[in-house]
Amino acid sequence: MTARAKTAVSNHLDYGLLILIFILIGFGIVMQFSASYAIDPNHPYKFITKHLMWVGIGLVAMYVMALIDYRTWRTLAIPIMIGSLGLLVAVLFIGEEGVGGARRHLLGGSVQPSEVAKLAIIIYIAAWLASKGKKVSDVTMGLLPFSIILGVFLALILRQPDISTSALIALTTLAMLIVAGADLLQIAILLLVMGGVFIFAITQYDYAMGRVSNFMASFIAPWTSSDEQIRAAYYALQSGGLFGKGLTNSTFKLGSLPLVQSDLIFAVVGEELGLMGAITVVALFLFLGYKGTRIALNARDDFGRLLAFGITTWIVLQAFINLAVVTVTIPSTGIPLPFFSYGGTSTLMILATLGILLNISKGGGGRFQLDANSLFRRRNRRSRVSHSHRRSRA
Repeated sequence: MTARAKTAVSNHLDYGLLILIFILIGFGIVMQFSASYAIDPNHPYKFITKHLMWVGIGLVAMYVMALIDYRTWRTLAIPIMIGSLGLLVAVLFIGEEGVGGARRHLLGGSVQPSEVAKLAIIIYIAAWLASKGKKVSDVTMGLLPFSIILGVFLALILRQPDISTSALIALTTLAMLIVAGADLLQIAILLLVMGGVFIFAITQYDYAMGRVSNFMASFIAPWTSSDEQIRAAYYALQSGGLFGKGLTNSTFKLGSLPLVQSDLIFAVVGEELGLMGAITVVALFLFLGYKGTRIALNARDDFGRLLAFGITTWIVLQAFINLAVVTVTIPSTGIPLPFFSYGGTSTLMILATLGILLNISKGGGGRFQLDANSLFRRRNRRSRVSHSHRRSRA
């Protein structure tokens, strides 16, 4: 392909990604209703109505984000980071107290600052790594400041506490650091430090230790687990067989399977649509990973490449962490399944973030460009036109 042809392709929106997004949204809506309508028989549309509302808001956000030149986010990286840190601090003091004293939500549970932090840290790390170039392999220029930046975010999220989200952010940013060209020794050191931090964090909270203990006890034989969630998820998946019991025909969601509208919705997919339905979900997220990686490889600059890769890693990794929990491959995390699980802030942020990915896919541009350089050029252009007009009148 010639350079001209490649540029022409990059000037068009990735319609394959757009179609995939709508397939995932549609599939998620169907399964959300099937999983949640029986939770409250007196209000069968309680969850799906709110889910549809957040999907609608998310689609508007995705459309707007797709119109904003992705380079804008590089200029706004520091304000976005500061704003996100402010929310994370605020939730520790005025957040609503949940199970076990955890504080993760603001404004009546409708805002979860850690979901905002996922995108904020990806934008900031992408901008920071792009500015360092080859210096990222230097310990003093790469590893040390990267660790400090990431450590501040993780410390605030762990304080909520939310260990699973902290781990997701750590793994996503670590993947970005690898793509940026970090030295293998740096990666090894970071992995050791992160592993130590998370092991320490787990030992500090009874709920986290309980999840790990239950997982270790039931990893070989999940059907014998004393944890109702693990046992019910296993039996639900197993009972689906190859083609499932049929849409809406899940029996485990009628009481024995907890959190069917959020954390364990994939168990309902497996029970109602069988192995084929479960494989379809896996295939859709793998395809999303492929599309996102391809967009990253074809991005026009380092910032776009790192931003696209970070966004893709976040969403796909989050999906497979959720699937791993339901299939009793890792301990319970509480991380939702993108597009499928009920959750306002999560749905909104994922769709908004995909709008950024769509903008990167067409090489940037759009109706909104807020970077300082373009504004400076516009001011100069207006000045030159003005002077020229004066000379012509003279």
